[in-house]
Amino acid sequence: MPATPTPTRSVIASLGPGILFAGAAIGVSHLVQSTRAGALYGLALVLLVVLAHLMKLPAMLFGPRYAAATGRSLLHAYKKQGPATLGAFAIVQVGTMFTIQAAVTAVTAALVGPLIVDPVLIRLGLLAGGEHSNNWMVAAGILVVCTALLGVGGFKWLDRVVKALMLVMAVGTVVAAGMQVPNLDLSSTPLWPTEWNVALLVFAVALVGWMPAPLDITVWHSLWSLAKNKQSGVAASKRECELDFYIGFALCVVLAVAFVVLGAALLYGSGEEPASAAGAFANQLVGLYTDSLGEWSRPLIATCAIAVMFSTTITVLDAIPRTMSALVDEVRGRESTSRLGYWGWLLALATGAVVILAVFVGSLKDMVDLATTLSFLGTPLLAFFNHRAMTGTDIPSEHKPARWLVALSWAGVAFWTAFALVFVATWFVR
Repeated sequence: MPATPTPTRSVIASLGPGILFAGAAIGVSHLVQSTRAGALYGLALVLLVVLAHLMKLPAMLFGPRYAAATGRSLLHAYKKQGPATLGAFAIVQVGTMFTIQAAVTAVTAALVGPLIVDPVLIRLGLLAGGEHSNNWMVAAGILVVCTALLGVGGFKWLDRVVKALMLVMAVGTVVAAGMQVPNLDLSSTPLWPTEWNVALLVFAVALVGWMPAPLDITVWHSLWSLAKNKQSGVAASKRECELDFYIGFALCVVLAVAFVVLGAALLYGSGEEPASAAGAFANQLVGLYTDSLGEWSRPLIATCAIAVMFSTTITVLDAIPRTMSALVDEVRGRESTSRLGYWGWLLALATGAVVILAVFVGSLKDMVDLATTLSFLGTPLLAFFNHRAMTGTDIPSEHKPARWLVALSWAGVAFWTAFALVFVATWFVR
C-alpha cells in the first residue's frame, strides 16, 4: 500500500501525471481529427466529441485512482482478473502500439518537415523551392532524437518546457476558436447528424477512437502516477489524484471542441478539405490560426504546434515500452521493471513505426484512420477491465468510486460495445 500522503503538499507540487496525460492526448485526436470533423461536417459532430469524452471519463480516471488506492499499476489489476484479461490487454497493446507511434510521429513530421526542415534544406541548397523533404525520413529522424533524449535523461527537462509551450498553444487555440464563433452559420450546421451513412460512421469511428486518447493511456497513466510517487517520495492522495486528472481531462475537452469550431468556421462549406499530404496539412493547420489571429502569430503557433506533437511523440515512445516491460514483469511475477527490457521494446517500437511510415508515406489521413480505428475496437474491452479493477474487492472502501461514477462506467462499456458492433456489422455489409 502507498505511504500516507503529506497534507501540506501544494496543489502545484501534486500535479504531474494528469498534465502528462493531457500532453499525450492533445495531439492527433485534436490537431487532426477534430479539425477534420469541423471541416467536413461543421458542428454536426461536436456533441459526439463531448459524448466520447464523457463515455471514456470513468475508464480514464480509474487508471490513476487504482494506483492511488493500491500502489500498483492497472497491469496488476488485469493479472488479478485472470490470464485471459492480461492476455487480451497484451493483444490490444501489441496490435495497436506500432500504428499509434507511427501516427503521432507522422503528424509531428508533417509539422517539422515543412516548417523547419524544408526551409533549412532550401537555404543550404539541398532542396529546390516548392519541393518537400521525405516525410517518413523526417519522422525517423524525430524518433532518433526522442530516443537519444530518453537515453540521456533529458525527458524531465523537456517535459517542463513543452508543458509551458502547450499552455501557450491552449490559450491560442481557445482565443482563435472564440474569434471564429461569430462566423459560424448555426442554421446550416446542426449539432448532431441529421442522417447517418456508412461514410459518416467510418469517420465517426476514426474520430472517437482517440478522443481524447486510446484507452491504453489508462495503463500508462497508472504507471506515470507510480513513477511520480517514487520521484517525489510522497504518495498522491485520492483528492490530489482526482484534481490532477480532471485538470488534464478538462483541457482535452475544451481544446477538442475548439478545434472542431476552427475547422467548421474556416473550412466547412469552403470547398477546401483537410489535406492528406503532410506538407499541405502543416500549412493548412497553421493557417487556421493565422486566419484568426493574424500573420504575426505564425511563428508562435508553428512552434507551439510542433512542441505539442513532439511532446506526444516522446511521451508515447516512453509509455509503450514502459508498459510492455512492466507487462512482462507482471507475467513473470517481478515488481521491478527491467531497463534492458524497456530499451528492447523501445527499439522494436521505433523500428516498427518507421516501417509503417514508409508504407503509408503517401497518405497521412489513411494511416491516422487505421490507427484510430484499431484503438476504437479495443475500447470496450479496456473499459470493462478498468471497471472491474476499480470495483474489485482489493480496493479500500474509501477509494471505491461513487455510485454515479460506477453507473457512468457501465454506460461507457455499453456505449462502446454497441458502437463497435454497429461499426463491424456495417463494415461487413457495405
